[in-house]
Formats: sequence, structure tokens, C-alpha cells
Amino acid sequence: MPGKTRRTTHRSSAGKKLYAVRDASGQFKDIQTYERAHRADLAHKSKAEKAAAKNK
Repeated sequence: MPGKTRRTTHRSSAGKKLYAVRDASGQFKDIQTYERAHRADLAHKSKAEKAAAKNK
């Protein structure tokens, strides 16, 4: 997968922070709550983190 997925922030009518995930053409592909998306980002390990853990 080349590069990061573009996400822009918005607010829902209830006031929750949202991420709008866009495809390559700029169209909305998915709407995620910031809370859930951020938690998933933190849980995901990068290649560098996996390599560092493996070398310990």
C-alpha cells in the first residue's frame, strides 16, 4: 500500500470528532470516529517497532 491514507477531521452532529477517510480521487471512502481510529493507530506496530522488538 503506497503511502498513508488521507484523513480529514470533522465533527458529528453530537459533537464527536470524526475522521473522513478519502480514496485517491478525494472522495469519502469511510467515516470513522476519532476515538476508535486513534486507538487502532496506537495498537498498530510499525515495521521499525517490530524490528526493534525482534532484536531485543
